[in-house]
Amino acid sequence: MTSNYGAEQIQVLEGIDHVRKRPGMYIGSTGPRGLHHLVYEVVDNSVDEALAGYCKNIQITLNPDNSVTVVDDGRGIPTDIHPRTGKSALETVLTVLGAGGKFGEGGGYKVSGGLHGVGVSVVNALSEWVEATVWRDRQVHTQRFERGVPKTGLEVEPSSSNRTGTSVTFHPDPTIFTSGIIFDYATLAGRLRELAFLNGGVKITFTDNRPDFFKNNEAHVEVYYYEGGIREYVAYMNSDKQALNEDVIYIQGERNNVQVEVALQWCTDAYTDNLLGFANNIRTIDGGTHLEGLKAVLTRSMNAIARKRNKLKEGESNLAGENIREGLTGVISVKVPDPEFEGQTKTKLGNTEVRGIVDSLVGEVLTEYLDFRPGVADAILDKAIEAFKAAEAARKARELVRRKSVLESSTLPGKLADCSSRDPAESEIFIVEGDSAGGSAKQGRDRRFQAILPLRGKILNIEKTDDAKIYKNTEIQSLITALGLGIKGEEFDASQLRYHRICLMTDADVDGAHIRTLLLTFFYRYQRSLVDQGYVYIACPPLYKIERGRNHFYCYSDRERDQLIATFPENAKYEIQRFKGLGEMMPAQLWETTMNPETRTLKRVEIEDAAEADRVFTVLMGDRVAPRREFIETYGPKLNLADLDI
Repeated sequence: MTSNYGAEQIQVLEGIDHVRKRPGMYIGSTGPRGLHHLVYEVVDNSVDEALAGYCKNIQITLNPDNSVTVVDDGRGIPTDIHPRTGKSALETVLTVLGAGGKFGEGGGYKVSGGLHGVGVSVVNALSEWVEATVWRDRQVHTQRFERGVPKTGLEVEPSSSNRTGTSVTFHPDPTIFTSGIIFDYATLAGRLRELAFLNGGVKITFTDNRPDFFKNNEAHVEVYYYEGGIREYVAYMNSDKQALNEDVIYIQGERNNVQVEVALQWCTDAYTDNLLGFANNIRTIDGGTHLEGLKAVLTRSMNAIARKRNKLKEGESNLAGENIREGLTGVISVKVPDPEFEGQTKTKLGNTEVRGIVDSLVGEVLTEYLDFRPGVADAILDKAIEAFKAAEAARKARELVRRKSVLESSTLPGKLADCSSRDPAESEIFIVEGDSAGGSAKQGRDRRFQAILPLRGKILNIEKTDDAKIYKNTEIQSLITALGLGIKGEEFDASQLRYHRICLMTDADVDGAHIRTLLLTFFYRYQRSLVDQGYVYIACPPLYKIERGRNHFYCYSDRERDQLIATFPENAKYEIQRFKGLGEMMPAQLWETTMNPETRTLKRVEIEDAAEADRVFTVLMGDRVAPRREFIETYGPKLNLADLDI
């Protein structure tokens, strides 16, 4: 019947109503990622003022009631009447989607950041309440909003000072963020530190005033201020490595209104490269034209210098890009007036003109820099030539792992129990330790879409291993061929993956945690895009099975076990089974608790702070003992070691 289906049944959502009805369209999700995105949107407004040269200090405070306050010393959001809306500019910015100084010709900003540019109006729409304060023209302007709607008019009082700036305090709406409105300090700290590195000279102060975080009745405060900008960013990432060129190479320039900053430093004790790209302060984890331009100019320039310095003789082939980038830590940050982002996650820069700008600008400056520092040039080239020789030595082993030849010769690892599905999007593989766990997993799995790969012992620590050893290692060869990974150093090709969920399923003990860490190190260093693009997961097997009468329960920690037992009557007969390893679990138990998509818990491995992750991998898995000892002595006492099984 269609008689009751007319125009009145078509729901039209406008502005704030649409944001509240479809929040995921604006902030990605209503989970933790979307919650933290609210903070970034408000902070990005202040950063835009800094980019325009009007703001030097930004303060972010987590308040005891889980609200957040962001204060800057910029010009202050305008408060005069907007000609199109008839409301104050402040109210317009907070209630009208797309309103702001960054849009339109002749707008307030030459370039602007913002993870998606959705604006503070979306924060207002998704908050229980917002209070905005603006200092400008020797006046203090305040206004309160509730769920996106003004609750007061613009209230104005005289001010005795010349202070300028904006303060926005917001309390996320718990009816929108149903998974909770508790902000994670480390997540926010990573992004704020990153913004301070990317905007040298801007002081960002991060304060946590929440009661649970008090220490000696004092708030926790961190200050991020890096006069050297991305030069200090590279130095921070390499702080626990042995630098090859002591001074970070820094390149800055502007062409056709595109601003380019590059910082480069090679290390003698690293076998991988770590290149971070940013466009308008947005981390471009999927790359883009700025990174393409940088890689191309590094390869061309260094080969030209190698021939000029007689490091490569006539007739010898050029060094490959991955040879030149071995051991390189680099950051490229571009500011583009009209950025074009590609990909589902909008984290790949698409502006074609940026590639050529980066190529020409970096090429000129880098060549001149190394011409005047022949010792630095020789050291970088010597390392690249060593990498080239090591790559040649490992070439035959590399060829074995190319997916095409693997499939043609049907040499998938013999111990791989593959799934019947050939659709990577629905297929998943569980990487387990040992034949015992492998046996239970193979019997308990759904063989239609679940594959099992048992590994023997602990794989190589790739953090301190060169390519030749990597490709000769049987367990690593098995991993590479089973997953369909490409060659280290080549661009990641997701279409070659054989499974879109790579699940690490290790025992819940110290050895299992070590194996999991070695595997994570392998994925992060060998082909980090696997982690960046969300293909790596950690399975969560239970520690205990508790039986009481005809009922049984699974517990995943000592705390959960104790809480369950506390619910039993005082004199109840119950039995506790402690699973020391996955091999002790019956196949049906392993399926029920850890592998069944309907009942299991899978944790996706995500890297919020790339610089910190890189540094921690270096400290914990690298060759140098002193930084690792310092890390353990610093953070060990802060860890909850009650559940540690030794």
